[in-house]
Amino acid sequence: MNRYMKAALRAMSHAEIDVKKNYRLLRTAETAAKTPKLKGLYRTWEHRVMNGEHQVPVRIFLPGQETNRSLPVLLFFHGGGWVTGNMESYSPVCRALAIAVNCIVASVDYRLAPEHPFPAGLEDCYCAAQELLKNPWLLRASREDITIIGDSAGGNLAAAVSLLAHDRGGLLPDRQILLYPATADDHSENSPFPSIRENGKDYLLTSKRICDYMDLYLPDAEQRKNPYCSPLNAPDLSSQPRTLVITAEYDPLRDEGEAYAHRLQEAGVPTELFRMPDALHGFFSLPPRFSQVRKTHEKIREFLSSTAQAEPR
Repeated sequence: MNRYMKAALRAMSHAEIDVKKNYRLLRTAETAAKTPKLKGLYRTWEHRVMNGEHQVPVRIFLPGQETNRSLPVLLFFHGGGWVTGNMESYSPVCRALAIAVNCIVASVDYRLAPEHPFPAGLEDCYCAAQELLKNPWLLRASREDITIIGDSAGGNLAAAVSLLAHDRGGLLPDRQILLYPATADDHSENSPFPSIRENGKDYLLTSKRICDYMDLYLPDAEQRKNPYCSPLNAPDLSSQPRTLVITAEYDPLRDEGEAYAHRLQEAGVPTELFRMPDALHGFFSLPPRFSQVRKTHEKIREFLSSTAQAEPR
């Protein structure tokens, strides 16, 4: 990244928005700024999953024309600090993913904090995962075809869903894909991870904003040590599914995402780790003309292909 780009990012980062006061405005802006529809063939249909009396919307993206063969299924949990983002703002991301990887993407519109703090959004994601894993025929798939995936807060939720499924005796997916996930409970200057200090002021997502999101998601700092909020705190990861972790070079969350990948590897879980060069947090939401997005699609295709014939864990 050249010095002019760094200077521009620094200037934009220092114009800090107060997330706690303006999260509703951020939601509106993100939805309004969604990119135009992609050219090419894709189809969608709507589905709902019941979590108690709450209906969880799920939007299904199909890559093209009808086919008689089953396709891989990616159950997608969007990012946004557990506070912003929704099915609409992430529709371009999911459309691009379905087309590029030739897969079905099921996007979960989980409840957001602070109106619905931890663990409401997590429980919505868990219910969606269990419904799809119990009833894969809904998407003309088998259980082995299903992978859970999320970016940022969605990567956190994907990791937590797998932990929760094991602990509750639920169904686990065979694979999970975590894109620059939040995995730790401390994003202050006291964080053990250098990337919080190296990348936490000048690259759009600041450490202060991460702390604000965490405060809205789960205000009690002590409770954030719960592994379902901070998966890196899980004492045993040996039961977790095959994992692909992709981090971003200039991301405050880079080191904790990589630490989670290393913990999985140490626990004997087949895990691939890739750091995207010259990338900022949130790069996967860019249009597919950007090289980092195309490279991520390629990594996902390779991961799904290489694990398709593997024995279930």
